[in-house]
Amino acid sequence: MKRKPGWRAVLAALGQRKTGYMALFGFAAGLPYALLLGTLYAWLSDAEVDLETMGVFSLIGLAYAFKFLWSPALDRIDMPLLSRLGKRKQWIVTAQVMLGAILVVLSMLNPTTSLGWFSLLAGIGAFASATQDVVIDAWRVDVADEVATIDMLSTVYQMGYRIAALVGGALALFLAERTDWPTVYLTMGAIMLLVGFLGLWAPDALATGAEERGEGHDPHGLREAGQLDPRIRGWALGAVAVLWAWALVTVGIFMIRSLTNDPEARPDSVSFIATMGPLIVIATVVIPALISAWLVRLERTGKHLLAESRPASGASGRMMDHLYRALVLPLTDFVGRMGWALVIVFALVLTYRITDSIWGSFAYPFYLGELQYSKDEVAVASKFFGVGALMAGLALGGVMLTAVGRMFTLTLGAILAAATNLLYADLARGGAVVQMVSDAIGFSWLVSHLGGDARLAKLMAAIAGENIAVGIAGAAFVAYLSSIVSRGYSAVQYALLSSLTLLVGTLGRGALGKLIEVQGYFHVFILTTLMGGVAVILCVIEWIRVSRLGSASGMVAPESPAALTN
Repeated sequence: MKRKPGWRAVLAALGQRKTGYMALFGFAAGLPYALLLGTLYAWLSDAEVDLETMGVFSLIGLAYAFKFLWSPALDRIDMPLLSRLGKRKQWIVTAQVMLGAILVVLSMLNPTTSLGWFSLLAGIGAFASATQDVVIDAWRVDVADEVATIDMLSTVYQMGYRIAALVGGALALFLAERTDWPTVYLTMGAIMLLVGFLGLWAPDALATGAEERGEGHDPHGLREAGQLDPRIRGWALGAVAVLWAWALVTVGIFMIRSLTNDPEARPDSVSFIATMGPLIVIATVVIPALISAWLVRLERTGKHLLAESRPASGASGRMMDHLYRALVLPLTDFVGRMGWALVIVFALVLTYRITDSIWGSFAYPFYLGELQYSKDEVAVASKFFGVGALMAGLALGGVMLTAVGRMFTLTLGAILAAATNLLYADLARGGAVVQMVSDAIGFSWLVSHLGGDARLAKLMAAIAGENIAVGIAGAAFVAYLSSIVSRGYSAVQYALLSSLTLLVGTLGRGALGKLIEVQGYFHVFILTTLMGGVAVILCVIEWIRVSRLGSASGMVAPESPAALTN
């Protein structure tokens, strides 16, 4: 009886350690993204690099959109000499040290005279950063337990990420104004190297995915009695491998052509994403999912199963088993666990963040061009006050995940994210409603006493409303995605889902830009509100599914940390 409090204290300390490292890893994920896909353009602008060349640098963002293409390797391959660190830590620490070194080397280059090396290092940095994202997402799923719950870790990760965005954005600009860009990137590189060093002591999953699935006791692969015939698995693997190889080659050729050709001969990135993006998703997600459903059906109906164990006869058979685990099993696991509900999950993933991910690219044209605010006003309202509101939303979302459950918070986040688009619709018509609310709650008075005016208060109120909603939705969405992936396949499954979220926003921006030119901002915000309504409906359907799943098993579905600890 006396030992029980001691064990609780140990578990609490371990949970705090995981939470602290989750915040650190969230910061490490957000910092290079801000520096390579945002702040870097300010440096290039100061160096008077032409806009055509800067457009090429935007292509490095494709590494984040298509990071799922190399995620199977991160789930299956151990790095020489570093595997002792753990399944996830070996990749996390390597990526962080590489990013720190790249930022330090960038600080020593002149973008005007060494543009080739500059772009190459930025591209490698984006690849390392996207790789780090994949493994950190998997680490979060792997280490979550009853103390450091997935909801808690997801919220803390988001907070660390947003703090890094502020450090790599506003703070970096502030430092550059008072020093120079090499000093800024040298400082940020040193920070990343320090994070990589501290990451050596982070906890890791107690068992690898292979050990959790018992693969360590079956060195020859999936060849025991009752498993699918290797020939059937070989055909399925061949089809999926060809599709994934085509996607990798297609993206690789596009990147090479973009970085090596003259400006006149470079392919159009917007056109590539609009045309090839959906095809890549179909080739790497939709068709493999259908193949996986066929395999699951064969196994459940007892067709084409081995009557007795059939060990692999050589290296080729063992290689096929490894590739099958890397490319096919993550999807068969998804399909086997969820069945037709996977359609609802994919639809929810595609629509949940669409309201803010699509229109976000047009925020500054809206603030500066349409509403005629100054850059200083936008910086105060969006970068400083807006980030504070976002952090408040994340904190509130974290509290709600614990207090009322994941699905309630997810649904409320979808409702608020859609509804707050109406705030911008009102601003597009003059902002009378937002102004009235701001005056009524005394916010306009507060801003005016802090050096602003009623017009600035109106913008700050709208941005605060949206960012609080986005914070709640973001905390809930990351927790939801983390909860539906399997620990054994967390890197591949989470990378697939997060890439789908990013791609749908990228694909919709071109059409939305044209609509703004034709219809104006007001009608676009009404449209994005309606689009957000689709996500709300899907959240309700998923909530009902999760609740019924818990009822069918004779227990309440564990959507909140409280349910997990009782």
